[in-house]
Amino acid sequence: MAKTIIELKNADLTLGEAAASVHVLKGVSLTVDAGESVGIVGPSGSGKSTLLMVMAGLEQLDGGEIVIDGTALHRMSEDEIADFRGRNIGIVFQSFHLIPNMTALENVAVPLELANVRDAFDIARRELVAVGLGERLTHYPGQLSGGEQQRVAIARALAPSPKLLIADEPTGNLDAETGRQIADLLFAEQRERGMTLILVTHDAALAGRCTRQVRVRSGEIVSGAEAAPLTEPTRQEAASA
Repeated sequence: MAKTIIELKNADLTLGEAAASVHVLKGVSLTVDAGESVGIVGPSGSGKSTLLMVMAGLEQLDGGEIVIDGTALHRMSEDEIADFRGRNIGIVFQSFHLIPNMTALENVAVPLELANVRDAFDIARRELVAVGLGERLTHYPGQLSGGEQQRVAIARALAPSPKLLIADEPTGNLDAETGRQIADLLFAEQRERGMTLILVTHDAALAGRCTRQVRVRSGEIVSGAEAAPLTEPTRQEAASA
């Protein structure tokens, strides 16, 4: 039986205040099993990115529950959530969010150093090699193409060996061919490491590569809320069988 890694129960969230408030998530329930790849799709303003941020621990619920790998985030303080996120969740954003005055190697190593991880730079170097940037370690973000910057961001997300990788429009700022290469990399790393991948995308082809699609409309999940059996075992599962 597959292990549940994400469980939301009646998740409710309103953003803004008074007349400017928006009821973004309306009693959302969602289950994701370890090793799944889940594409979250829906029209602009439907709440899909907010749902992603809740799963990343970057938005806290007004009501309901969120449990990640057995840990109840809704019962934790912001500092406790940040610590949990740093050890268990990798995040890739559309806009890369690299530090401009740091090299690729430093960008990947910094979160590890902040978490007091030993051999941070050795791990960062290994991850950059894994994403095809072994020759670009000392380059700054401004010296890298958009695709290369996203590869650095992916290496940074993967460096702590997270169980959960979350990506918000990871190909949104890239041309079609570069976007395809980045998507290939994300899915290859997800399979290789046996991680769970959750991504928000407007790209139907990218969402279609996931094992499941969750459709969101007006703050509610309209399809795909329940985890489906994986069609094939991850490499990690196969090795332990």
